[in-house]
Amino acid sequence: MNYLREVVLSDPEAQGSFLNEVELAERIGVSRTPVREALLLLVADGLVEMLPGRGAYVPPLTGRQIRELMELRGVLERYSASRALADKTVPFDFLNSTLDAQYQLAHADESPDRDRVAAATAFIDHDMEFHQVLVDASGNATLARTYAGLRVRQRRLGIKAVCGSANRQLAVCAEHERIVAALSDADEQAAHAAIDEHLALTLRVLLDV
Repeated sequence: MNYLREVVLSDPEAQGSFLNEVELAERIGVSRTPVREALLLLVADGLVEMLPGRGAYVPPLTGRQIRELMELRGVLERYSASRALADKTVPFDFLNSTLDAQYQLAHADESPDRDRVAAATAFIDHDMEFHQVLVDASGNATLARTYAGLRVRQRRLGIKAVCGSANRQLAVCAEHERIVAALSDADEQAAHAAIDEHLALTLRVLLDV
């Protein structure tokens, strides 16, 4: 299940394609039964569609779905930033260490020999950690779980964005740096603006690729 969520569905090439149960079973090293069961769970989550006579289809997210996801992220992240500032729980050490790791990956990705999907995946894993830890700092466990539930869709879109736009990784780092700077200044309005800018730029890239 996790392999399908984290690897198969995150691959930009999987979007808009059909999944072969036999190939997936062979790749994972299991029988077709657990693969079919996992696919049915993904259907329940709205990540896969089972089409009669054709099999499991991975529908690409529509422009409306992408916009709605970014709007929801904005609501959750702005609130979390406000709560973390008010409660003085902003995890600066983790945010800065994650940002450093992203900068290292972004510069490494400039090499023409890099596997772009693998590099994008590593970068987006840190990206999601950056945002999730800020949301966790709100102290609201229900909100944090809600945000974590967006993980699969965020991962898919994040990899798509950094694979489809030149220099997007470095741009993301700069946007994250502005968020951290605003939080460091305890400037709630600036933090909200930096979060909104980051999500708006990400949305623009996603709708263009």
